[in-house]
Amino acid sequence: MIIDVRALFERQMTFPNPDARARLHSLVGLDGHIDLLRKILALLVYPTALLRWGEKYHPGAKLLIDAVLTRPPLVILAGDVGSGKTALAESIGDAVARDAMIEVTLLPLSLAARGQGRIGEMTQLISAAFDHTIKEASTMIAGEITEGAVILLVDEADALAQSRATAEMHHEDVSGVNAFIRGIDRLSSRRLPAAVIMCTNRYEALDPAVKRRAAEILTFERPNDEKRKLLLGPKLAELGFSDAEIDRVVAATGPRNGTYGFTYSDLAQRLIPAMVLDAYPEQAISPARALELAEAMVPTAPFNEAGGAL
Repeated sequence: MIIDVRALFERQMTFPNPDARARLHSLVGLDGHIDLLRKILALLVYPTALLRWGEKYHPGAKLLIDAVLTRPPLVILAGDVGSGKTALAESIGDAVARDAMIEVTLLPLSLAARGQGRIGEMTQLISAAFDHTIKEASTMIAGEITEGAVILLVDEADALAQSRATAEMHHEDVSGVNAFIRGIDRLSSRRLPAAVIMCTNRYEALDPAVKRRAAEILTFERPNDEKRKLLLGPKLAELGFSDAEIDRVVAATGPRNGTYGFTYSDLAQRLIPAMVLDAYPEQAISPARALELAEAMVPTAPFNEAGGAL
């Protein structure tokens, strides 16, 4: 089987990248996740920084440092739809590159890696993706100096690493999950400047062996009142809205009748553009009309583990 490695990846990107930096800074309300993820990835792909920290603050603490450095190079971003998981995964490489002053390459794995169901195809495709990741990361080491790093991004990870205990799971899918786990283990054993980020709306669907290998699992939820105001407030203040008017719009985007509120993407990609398009080109955006639009808009439904959106 001849494999076109380029077809296995989408939108390959190299950091530092000004567009990625701007996108990362636009992720309002995710500061905690951003700070933690950039530290985790920095240690996974650039361990020299941790060694220097240990020498400075805890000289002789070899067992402590080794416990961190030997963690599998895998981070899982799990949680609700539209919560910023993919946007963070696609842009965090810029922060890592700037922190470590190295070049970081993002390899977003395409769902083409699932293949078309032919026997052995999925296994070969996933293995080829990890082969390429390892090859790229290997070229970024010069002696004891790390000159760059690679991040393999697996979006909709449950489509590639679904639990092998699922009764209806096809043998080919089981083999594909086995290949994925072997790929993680290969990266871990080689101690290369490479990490894997998996994004999923269905954390419970992931194979237990994949979960156990995660160095960190970050959970994403819908924004609360404070975080929704952080995102909406500055934009509405530019329009001359008062604090009280902003608060009313923020409240309208929260949970309704005990159900769910707006996601980050609902706010940034649906509500704000809806306000602009409703007023353009003949009138200004009024607080009353903005509130009407917020109250009329239906937030994206949470993903139901049993089989789709609620």
